[in-house]
Amino acid sequence: MIDNNVKLKAQEAKEKKAPLGPDINLWEFSDGAPRYGYLPDVSKLSDGEKKDMVAVGVDASEKNRSGTFVQKDHSVVHSASMQDGLDVMSIDDALKKYGGLTEYFWKAVDPGADKYTAQAELKQTSGYFIKSNKGVKTIFPVQSCLYLASEHLAQNVHNVIIAEEDSELNIITGCSTASHVTSGIHIGISEFYVKKGAKIVFTMIHNWNENVVVRPRSVIIVEEGGTFISNYICMSKTKSLQMYPTVHLNGKNSVARLNSILVAPEGAEMDVGSRVILNAEGSRAEIISRTITKGGKIIARGHLVGNAKNIKAHLECRGLILSDEGYVHAIPELDGNVSDVDMSHEAAVGKIAQAEIEYLMARGLTEDEATSTIVRGFLNVNFEGLPDALKMEIDRAIGPSSVKGM
Repeated sequence: MIDNNVKLKAQEAKEKKAPLGPDINLWEFSDGAPRYGYLPDVSKLSDGEKKDMVAVGVDASEKNRSGTFVQKDHSVVHSASMQDGLDVMSIDDALKKYGGLTEYFWKAVDPGADKYTAQAELKQTSGYFIKSNKGVKTIFPVQSCLYLASEHLAQNVHNVIIAEEDSELNIITGCSTASHVTSGIHIGISEFYVKKGAKIVFTMIHNWNENVVVRPRSVIIVEEGGTFISNYICMSKTKSLQMYPTVHLNGKNSVARLNSILVAPEGAEMDVGSRVILNAEGSRAEIISRTITKGGKIIARGHLVGNAKNIKAHLECRGLILSDEGYVHAIPELDGNVSDVDMSHEAAVGKIAQAEIEYLMARGLTEDEATSTIVRGFLNVNFEGLPDALKMEIDRAIGPSSVKGM
């Protein structure tokens, strides 16, 4: 049964108008997991695990990587930094090393925001800590993998990412399940701190099995002249995905750009959005969303809040319906609270025009090739900071075979 404290915090969350989405019975999932031994050499993972992880951008060879973190169920099986001035470790080790991380731990995300944050606070099962020191720029991306290997398990992780002043971090996080795991829940709390003049490029790729419930909760704080870029990709069937990262641009001339690609097969439910709150003069924001339903349900949200003068922000949400059973609901929102703001949005949902398919077929393409070409163009979002190998994986995922028969 779920802890009474979790129930209490869940009730408090309801009063705070918790995010919309299907209700999940947390007590249906197991808290217990096997303990896995630490691997000094991450290449010693099984062939199956390495295959699952490389599909979400995590390469066990660690070629062209500045650091690696791998968590399997509740066990941190590998963490290492390969660059001076860069920390990559478990959140538990970081709490010990940095005296509880009193300025950062649960300072951006409210543990009482909803029952998922409450569960993560009360039943935390590790997570990662990544920090670049002042002026340090990662030569290659840091990679992390949060991996579900046990059936019907609750994985509750808490991550803290800090880019100190004038530093740069490029992070690839891949979240996945073992091929034999059919169900479970992943709750991921992530707190980002982008200091003055710093930059974080954060790419998150999800590849879950069809009965897995996913509840990331992320908040980002950006100081003067800082930049936060988020790339999110989910193209696999997921029972229920709900996420709504919020960026606070608190420093003058700070920047946020959030890109997402969602593909929902039949039976998938995805409620995904982004919010940027522009609190400082000269701040800039862009939210770009591309969604495709092949029979699944997608709610695509976007919210821009202008609280300072001379800010500029744009929201673009486009959905493509490739099946009569599919559903896309786009919800763009703009809030301008002062004069001298420049905010705009555009949203569109529809199907592939037959005339476009016929045009390409007249030039020698098959119907499948024509459809694939249109889909690839639709999903062509310029993701800054992606390594070439990961770009090729995304390219393969939206190639002709992925849309055949639709």
